[in-house]
Amino acid sequence: MAAKHVYFFGAGKAEGNAEMKNLLGGKGANLAEMTSIGLPVPAGFTITTEVCTEFYRNNRNYPEGLKAEVEANMRGVEELMGKKFGDPNNPLLVSVRSGARASMPGMMDTILNLGLNDVTVQGIIAQSGDERFAYDAYRRFVQMYSDVVMGMDKDILEHALERKKEERGVHLDTDLTAADWKELVGIFKARVRETLGQEFPEEPQEQLWGAIGAVFGSWMNQRAITYRKLNNIPAEWGTAVNVQSMVFGNMGNDCATGVAFTRDPSTGQNYFYGEYLVNAQGEDVVAGIRTPQPINKANGDSHLPSMEEVMPECYQQLVKIRGILEQHYKDMQDIEFTIEKGKLYMLQTRNGKRTAPAAIKIAVDMEKEGLIDQKTAVLRVAPSQLDQLLHPSLDPKAPKKKIAKGLPASPGAVSGEVVFTADEAEAAAKIGLKVILVRIETSPEDIHGMHAAQGILTARGGMTSHAAVVARGMGKCCVAGCGDIKVDYAAEQFQANGGVVVKKGDVITLDGSTGEVMLGQVPTVPPQLTGDFGILMGWVDTFRKMGVRTNADTPHDSKVAREFGAEGIGLCRTEHMFFDAARIAAVREMILAEDVEGRQKALAKILPMQKGDFTGIFREMKGLPVTIRLLDPPLHEFLPQEEKDIEALAKTMGVTTQELKNKVEFLHEFNPMLGHRGCRLGLTYPEIYDMQVRAIMEAACELVKDEGFTIVPEIMIPLVAVVEELKRLRENAVRVCEEVIASYGVKVEYLIGTMIELPRAALTADEIAKEADFFSFGTNDLTQTTFGLSRDDAGKFLPFYVEEGLLPEDPFVSLDQNGVGLLVKMGCEKGRSTRPKIKLGICGEHGGDPASVIFCHKIGLDYVSCSPFRVPIARLAAAHAALGEAADLTK
Repeated sequence: MAAKHVYFFGAGKAEGNAEMKNLLGGKGANLAEMTSIGLPVPAGFTITTEVCTEFYRNNRNYPEGLKAEVEANMRGVEELMGKKFGDPNNPLLVSVRSGARASMPGMMDTILNLGLNDVTVQGIIAQSGDERFAYDAYRRFVQMYSDVVMGMDKDILEHALERKKEERGVHLDTDLTAADWKELVGIFKARVRETLGQEFPEEPQEQLWGAIGAVFGSWMNQRAITYRKLNNIPAEWGTAVNVQSMVFGNMGNDCATGVAFTRDPSTGQNYFYGEYLVNAQGEDVVAGIRTPQPINKANGDSHLPSMEEVMPECYQQLVKIRGILEQHYKDMQDIEFTIEKGKLYMLQTRNGKRTAPAAIKIAVDMEKEGLIDQKTAVLRVAPSQLDQLLHPSLDPKAPKKKIAKGLPASPGAVSGEVVFTADEAEAAAKIGLKVILVRIETSPEDIHGMHAAQGILTARGGMTSHAAVVARGMGKCCVAGCGDIKVDYAAEQFQANGGVVVKKGDVITLDGSTGEVMLGQVPTVPPQLTGDFGILMGWVDTFRKMGVRTNADTPHDSKVAREFGAEGIGLCRTEHMFFDAARIAAVREMILAEDVEGRQKALAKILPMQKGDFTGIFREMKGLPVTIRLLDPPLHEFLPQEEKDIEALAKTMGVTTQELKNKVEFLHEFNPMLGHRGCRLGLTYPEIYDMQVRAIMEAACELVKDEGFTIVPEIMIPLVAVVEELKRLRENAVRVCEEVIASYGVKVEYLIGTMIELPRAALTADEIAKEADFFSFGTNDLTQTTFGLSRDDAGKFLPFYVEEGLLPEDPFVSLDQNGVGLLVKMGCEKGRSTRPKIKLGICGEHGGDPASVIFCHKIGLDYVSCSPFRVPIARLAAAHAALGEAADLTK
């Protein structure tokens, strides 16, 4: 039996239904569904998405038998409508529209009034008794068809229309007469002939197949491709084509067209929200040529008459349909309607796009109303949407002068004066100035300036560069890898697009959600966390199975994360503490010491400071686990690199400038990411790790002894490649832990584990697990070492890879599940084969990426850890993962 390519709907009966979105697209499936539940839908048919797939597979040729199916279905439409396609006396006109399974508003093409020509227009005049309407419909058809199907620049006909209005001395299209429109049809066709060298098609069947081909063709237009990439819609899905009998909202003052949402898509408020126009066609509402009017008195301006007032009977019918649709679909709907001669027709319904605040309010309200259950409510809110809630956003009504665009590394919206050094940022913040720290790239030494600044802008670096990771941890707005700017430290300025020069002290605005940089100050709107947010997140936590911790290095970050629902710390980076101004001198003294005794003397100065750090963090995380990573970066990062800074330090340290230069050169590494760092430092300079373990355990023991805390510190040893490294360092750590516990006379349980961030560690995880109480997968470095990429340099070419389809997305943003993910999965399985109860987590930035969180759930991790402001996102993604798994089990 031949495959069915066309599905009919009309007069209360339909061959499709809402469950067939994959085959009929969202629009086609919902037209069929609305028809079946008795709503007034003009008759038509849908050509399936499978035809689109075959169309591209077969060099833009249609499958055999399609033409006959279309003709048979067109006859069905003709019978229901009492008109005939192409008939000179009683013509049927149709619309041809796209409809993918995922909503892609405005991305693909539509043609209205198809079937008009110099003969059938007379039939329309006879049907309607309105010559002006008929020629208005005809000129609209010529404009759309010449643009969408024939590929002509639409501005050519727009200019001809504007010239006609100037000639007639009018401003609005509605002021032109039947004679004007008739003349314009002739002018339009002449322009098509002059521009394209071909006649405008008169034969309705030729028009129909031209339009069907154009809609299938628009699946691969640039705006559709871009939209799909931004919204992760696969190209192989294809679009359906919907051919539907025309109903007209532009036949007079008893006609109208409109768009409405069953609830406010911006706030989620439960009232009917929409706009309409009298005597207009669908595109007029969204084109901005005429000011749309509100559908009801509640959401309109008093000087614009509402549909409720102008067409009360149709309005009441629409209100009734609103209720039917929400009860049927159990979600907020985005609807399109047309009123022809006082009769209401439904042209579309789909689940409406909404903001994050609206998504949460609608989900919670619908659960209260009994429309949906708590599980459905949780699934209604996309984890990625929560970013909008947790950071300030720019006022959408404010004017903006955009001068550059980079990577949206950390969300939020901030304005401030430009500074170029961390010290300047800190000094400015002390006197109350708001500043933006602009750097070519940041380093750990900039941490104080990053903390002091309102936001960070870097010319280099990717989504998991130092600037991005630290900014997200702080909840700071950050635009990274902004190749549009050229930073000149010497001149204290940067140059942006269009030659715009921004100097120190000038004010700029960053939008961390879009990556845009704007000149001057743009007002922001603060985040609004409502009671509904708390209700929804309460439901979230009842459904998720995987824990969510945070990456935090300070008591303040720990407090913020706990308020956002973090269940402990999965990564505390101790190196960030070393850069504090009060201790950097002691750190440098330790690095420059010539022997163990000298290093221990300097470390003795650092120990009480580190202990204070850990005490503060343990207090904020009382009753929750805290994983502390011992020193990871190479030592040269703590030393100055500039000549003047080296001279100043040499003077402070009591050594010659040359001696200090020699030490800096000795410590310099060509590839520090793969150099003398992590556990390698702990093995060659064991006294460093000994000091850190002692500081951790003294802080824990004092809180247990003096304040009755229950603490289980988790000591994490980074960059382990072979089990012998971990074995030796574990022995050292256990020795120090036991010494401290004995000296305080208390019982404190502790865990010693490692970060799995090298492929070899994942491949030999069964051996490493013999010495580890837990694994934490450091997917930032594991991605670097698996791909052979530097995350700070890959921003130069990774966007090209994604654009060209070489990679589906940036592997530093969303976990590469087929490569890096396979290593994580292998590490889990091998680790548990040796130590079944080993604790497994992830602490790379992927811990806050929804798709990566779902993957972590599937492979059985105990928890994910992410920056404080991404904790709610990870919680919601973990709930989605658990609910998705439950749904799979019931199938």
